[in-house]
Amino acid sequence: MSEGHNGAAVTPDSPPVLVAQQEGLLTLTLNRPKSGNALSAAMVEASLDAIDAAAQDRTIHTLLLRGEGRHFCTGFDLADLDSTTDGELLHRFVRIETLLAALWHAPQRTAVLVHGHAWGAGADLVAVCEQRAAAPIATFRFPGAQFGLVLGSRRLAERVGADTARTWITSAAVVDADGAAAHGLVSTVVDDGGADWLSQLTTPPAVDPHTAAAIRAATRPDHRDADLAALVRSAARPGLRQRIADYAARARASRAASVP
Repeated sequence: MSEGHNGAAVTPDSPPVLVAQQEGLLTLTLNRPKSGNALSAAMVEASLDAIDAAAQDRTIHTLLLRGEGRHFCTGFDLADLDSTTDGELLHRFVRIETLLAALWHAPQRTAVLVHGHAWGAGADLVAVCEQRAAAPIATFRFPGAQFGLVLGSRRLAERVGADTARTWITSAAVVDADGAAAHGLVSTVVDDGGADWLSQLTTPPAVDPHTAAAIRAATRPDHRDADLAALVRSAARPGLRQRIADYAARARASRAASVP
């Protein structure tokens, strides 16, 4: 048993995503702190269910993402990598792309509060939200290209520019909060747990949800088919599981080498 940031006990039976509504603000809290909130299949499906339901509820004006424990989200869950197949991995990545697209095209205002690591698909979750706050010690990383995956690249390029996106993706560099803010991945860096920033989210946007949804649709061309095709082409190349396993082994070796 562990304890989350709100003091609640987190047990093996706890839901992978906590859903709470305060008037028009719906908060989705990733709830696998012992795993760094890595995206399991159950977590992705629970998030999609909540987002899909919220899209039909015009009393909700804002969706907020946050994470329990030390990290916001450390990316794709590798816990069962040895027992999975290329096809199963492909399906899981497709569902993550579906989650990213659902947030990018959500009719409500979307927001995210980042602490600790936002790596891999966790960093992609940050990029798709409209308002993006991070603690000063937050870090961001996009390692998917290290095992041949194209996920979230176009949306990241819209946020930070194509040149910066390509550099971050191909180098898998760790970007600190100030660097993320300087390039536009983060909207603001917040202290005190983001209390003041969070309080602002309870205030509805200046325009009604119907108009806000129409504005988002008009200013965000729908690239869902192209984004999904880019992912599937990269993930369908034979050997996906082995490429991820090789990447994980290199990452473990690098961490071991850095320990005095």
